[in-house]
Amino acid sequence: MERHQVAVYVGALAAGGLVGRAAPGAGPGLEHAINPVLAALLYVTFLQVPAAELFRSARAGRFLAATLVVNFVVVPLVVAAMFTFLPDDRAVRLGVLLVLLAPCIDYVIVFSGLAGGSSERLLAATPLLLLAQMVLLPVYLFLFMGPDLADVVEAGPFVEAFVVLIVIPLTLAWLTQAWAARRPAGQRAAEAMGTTMVPLMAVVLLTVVASQVPKLGDAGSPGDVGRVVPFYVLFLVVMAFAGLGVVRLFRLDAPAGRAIVFTGATRNSLVVLPLALALPDALAVAAVVVVTQTLVEVIGMVVYVRAVPRLLPLRD
Repeated sequence: MERHQVAVYVGALAAGGLVGRAAPGAGPGLEHAINPVLAALLYVTFLQVPAAELFRSARAGRFLAATLVVNFVVVPLVVAAMFTFLPDDRAVRLGVLLVLLAPCIDYVIVFSGLAGGSSERLLAATPLLLLAQMVLLPVYLFLFMGPDLADVVEAGPFVEAFVVLIVIPLTLAWLTQAWAARRPAGQRAAEAMGTTMVPLMAVVLLTVVASQVPKLGDAGSPGDVGRVVPFYVLFLVVMAFAGLGVVRLFRLDAPAGRAIVFTGATRNSLVVLPLALALPDALAVAAVVVVTQTLVEVIGMVVYVRAVPRLLPLRD
């Protein structure tokens, strides 16, 4: 499965689309399953990173600086360049801003690791990324859209995501590592769990797509959704090279550089979606715009896993 993981992921996306179309009533139940399966995936990911390595990575000042620059300087500049050309609809623009201005804290670690990126350094940066976006997202909304919409960002979904997707899986992974270091049974269990990475990623992709596809027709028109897709694709293309520029600026090695490219491109759609769903009915299409970004991004990440190592090859 590891040798053919791209095909597995594309198949999972297709299967999710079929399930979402064939059984739209299952969408709400599948949506509740997103966080548990994502937490399981992140647990397996964290299990591959020794705790000591994580603490060393937290002291990597250049990497953390590059992470902040790519997400909170470069990304807003890219979004600002696109903003004028977005559809002239307040809800559509709000949805695009919500999702593109919030860096991912969850499956970016998995995709980066699959491409040979430094997952342990990226993992060490997640608390800082989450805190920074909680503080800066209202500021960016104020700058782009005025004071009326800056208060739509609440701390609740961010705190819940941090506990469910970071704290709990990381704690369980460290406990498993301690067990593996002391008992042969623990070592065997840890090794067995490590083989579930690709299947779990496929389950996450299938669950996300199947749960969100039915929503594409719930608000707005197909034209509303279709008009934002090119911007999401363009964002992925631009951020690949913008991230590469940041890597060169900070003179990072290939594994760290790949992680920087991924963190600049992946967005926090699963965390900001509850914010979009809580908006008034007049802005309901914003949630559909966020969902659309999820579907575009998971396809884009399959491409990134192959493309980013070519942009940043390992040096002998």
